[in-house]
This record gives sequence, structure tokens and C-alpha cells, in this order.
Amino acid sequence: MFFYTVQVDQENRMTIFFWRDGRSRVDYDSFGDVVVFDTTYRTNRYNLICAPFVGVNHHWQNVIFGCAFLLDETTASFKWLFKSFLDSMGNRSPITIFTDQDQAMSNAIEEVFSNTHHRLCLWHISKNAPSYFGELNSNSEFQFLWNKCQKYCDSELEFQNTWDKMMHKFNLEDHHWLNMMYKIRHKWSTAFTKDSFTAEFKASSRSESTNHVLNNIADTTISLTNFVIKYESVLAGMRSSEFNEDFRCKQGAPQRAVKKSGILGHAAQVYTCKIFKLFEYEFLNSLAIEWKQVDCQDTIDVFEVKEEDSQRVRIVHFDHFNSNISCSCKKYESLGILCCHALRVFNLKNLTKIPSQYILKRWTKEAKKGMMAYEQDNHSSSNAKEAEIVWRNSMLHIANTIISKSQGDVSLKSICQKILLGLDEKIERESSKLGSNANLEENEVVEHNTADEMLGLSNHVSVLNPPCVRSKGLRKDRLKGHFEKRKTKSSKDASSSRKKFFLLFY
Repeated sequence: MFFYTVQVDQENRMTIFFWRDGRSRVDYDSFGDVVVFDTTYRTNRYNLICAPFVGVNHHWQNVIFGCAFLLDETTASFKWLFKSFLDSMGNRSPITIFTDQDQAMSNAIEEVFSNTHHRLCLWHISKNAPSYFGELNSNSEFQFLWNKCQKYCDSELEFQNTWDKMMHKFNLEDHHWLNMMYKIRHKWSTAFTKDSFTAEFKASSRSESTNHVLNNIADTTISLTNFVIKYESVLAGMRSSEFNEDFRCKQGAPQRAVKKSGILGHAAQVYTCKIFKLFEYEFLNSLAIEWKQVDCQDTIDVFEVKEEDSQRVRIVHFDHFNSNISCSCKKYESLGILCCHALRVFNLKNLTKIPSQYILKRWTKEAKKGMMAYEQDNHSSSNAKEAEIVWRNSMLHIANTIISKSQGDVSLKSICQKILLGLDEKIERESSKLGSNANLEENEVVEHNTADEMLGLSNHVSVLNPPCVRSKGLRKDRLKGHFEKRKTKSSKDASSSRKKFFLLFY
């Protein structure tokens, strides 16, 4: 299940290299709805850009779907990389992708991930914005309106009203940067992101935290080969942490703040420990929700609800025929966990279990169960080669999962071994009846040839070392914001002044 692909220039020097292992493909099938892609890390002998594809698993931990080295940051390079990434993941695009604000990257995403919601990192925007605001940086009212436009508007209408108020009050109609940001408002304001699943990310910090880990294992002298080896050790550590959390979740239900609550008990059974704590937080907040029923249409009840210390009113629609519920805050749509407003209505209606349509599998203890299951109807005869590989990989994943579950217990290992040996004997008997031994050998050849096609390299091609490039500015560390740069400059000026002072008087 390992996949890699290389792009070379006219002199056969590597310009782009992307790879992922089989486990990353399984992780993407389970958690590939949100991807964070970051290119702000550059530490290796050739000064190539290291660009990991990062997501979040059902324990709220980082998970890496693949990694790439890039020679440059052009639209053509990003297009080639994104297409390779999709090819390695069965051409299934993520729901949302988070990146920095880069025009070349945006162009490539628009073409390759045409059905994916592209979101920009709010952390980088908030760090870069002060360099465009000048005196407005010290204006508290402007800062309040600007922050509200970024993160605290509940609807597109509220965003528009807030934006218009900010622009008119401070005479910013001709402000070039703000006008440019308004054109791409759907990429950064949370008012436009609530309808799609984002795991409530607002920044590419997950990818940057991964970059920080990679930075600890590499420096500017490391070769690409050694980097990949150390990268694999980091990956193994991340997967070990996930395995430990899986084990912890199976040891029993977590402690509950309200032990006799049916819906909280149900959540403890289905969700992982980390996600249960997020659900429990919403449940406890629902106890301080004020409500008022304002309408009733056939089977649908309409409620106005608000938190005790807030003036913001939410509208909740509940269908008591099928237990469908929707809230104007749209927390479930963006995070996949019911909000406190919906849970308050469930409590009013005496629901003691979470309706099945509101249990998002990717947050449950069984998030990976059944992933990559092979279905014959999904593969046409024209794509028989790929179907054989998918089937083999699916069976390997199932067998590996069963064996992993059996480890650590003598009786489970005995059961696993007995069943696998019995299955082997049964396959041998059926194989003899069908006379399919020759077909098995042919399939091995097909798989080998397909792997060569995936690599895009023939045996006689020699890929040369990439050219050493000089980056535009410092890329080993994270990008610095406006105030950090100004602070560094001020420190240098102060140091220079002190030297002049001592030279003058001494």
C-alpha cells in the first residue's frame, strides 16, 4: 500500500517528491474530511520546502496523510502535488482544506480540489493585518469590529452589517488590503464556514505543530534520505499514541459529571474519551440555557434559546417525528457534535439517547471499523487492475486489525491463529476446485506492473539530487508577524544606542 511519486526536471534532478505509506491511506479514509496543508517549513541540505498533509483523528490528535518536498511554490508545482495526493487517496477530495494565504496555492486548489472548501489560516491573517492598519491598531472599537468579522459573526448578514459599519465609521472604503480581503471573505470569516465540516479549525496550527516536531529531528545539513527515516520514527510515535488512546477508550466508560443522564451515558459508550469530554462540556452548558417555544408547525417545534449570560438568541427546529434537529449556531454542521442549544431541546423532549443521524462515525471508538471495505460493484471491469490492488489492500488491513486486537492475550492469540489456519485450509480446498492457482500468479504480475505505473519510473531511470535553492527569506522557523518584527528591530536599535553611549562617555 506504499505510494510515492517523483517529478524531475530536464536533467533528471528531483524537483518534487511525495510519499505516503499504507497506514496513511487508511487514516485518510477515516479522517480525510479536513486537511491542513502548510509550506512554511524548510530544513534540509537542499533547502527544499517540506509540506506535510495533516489532519485530526478521533482522539483529537494530529495524523499525517503524507508528506512532500517542493523545489518552489508555483501554481504548476502545487497542481502536480495535489493531483498526486488525490491519486494516492483514490481520488477522494477532502471536504475542507486549510492553507496559508498564497495565490499560487489558491489557484491550484481551485482547479484540483474543485469541490473542496478552501479556508485560510486566521492566525496568519491576524499576524499580518497590523502591518496594514497603521494607527487603527490602537483603536479598540476598530479591533472589536475586525475581530468580530473574523470569528464572531453568526451569519453572512451579520458579517455584512458589521463590515459595513467598520468601513463607514473609519472611512476605509478605499483601503486596498481590506477590499482585497472582502473579495475572499468566504475563505476566512467563520460566518461563511458554518455549513461545511471544518472540525472547527480556524488556523493551520496543527500543521505548524507537526512542523515543530519535524524541526526537532532535522537541520540544514540533513540529507533527504535521513530525513525520511527520522520522519518514519516520528510517524511511529504518533501512531503509538493513537494506539494507547484506543486501548484507554476500550477499558471502560469515562467518568461522567451526571451519572444518571441517559444521553450522557450513551455518549460515553460511543465517543472516544476526548470527544466525550467535548460533548459533556456542551451538555453541562445546556443546563444553563433559557428557552421559549415560539412556533409549532405539524411535527416541527420551533424554540428560541439563549445562554443565561448572553443576549444572542439561537433558533432551534425540532421534528418530533424523526428526532431531526437544527440550530442556527450550526455547531453540528461544522464540528459534528451537537451543541448545547440542541441538547437543551432534547432534554425538554425527554430524549435519553443521541439520535443515530447525529453520531458522526469519525468521532467514535469505531471510527476505523469497516474502512476500506471492498465492494465489487464499485469497480468496473475496465479498472480491474486497481480493483485487485484495492481488494488485496482491504484484506491486508482487515487481517492486520484482527491480529493487532489479538496481541497481549494468550486466549485471543490462540483463537486468531486457529481461525486463520482454518481459513487458509478452506481457501486451499476452494482454490483446488476452481483451478485458480494460475490466476493468482497472473494477479501478482498485474499488481507489480501497476505499482511501476504508480511510481512513474522505469528501472533504468536514475533520479539525481535536487538543485540547491536559495529561499525567499527565512523559512526554517515560523513566519513572524508585524509586531514581532518591529520588536526585534527596536531591540537592535536600543542595543546600538547603548554601544554609542558607552563609547561617548568611556
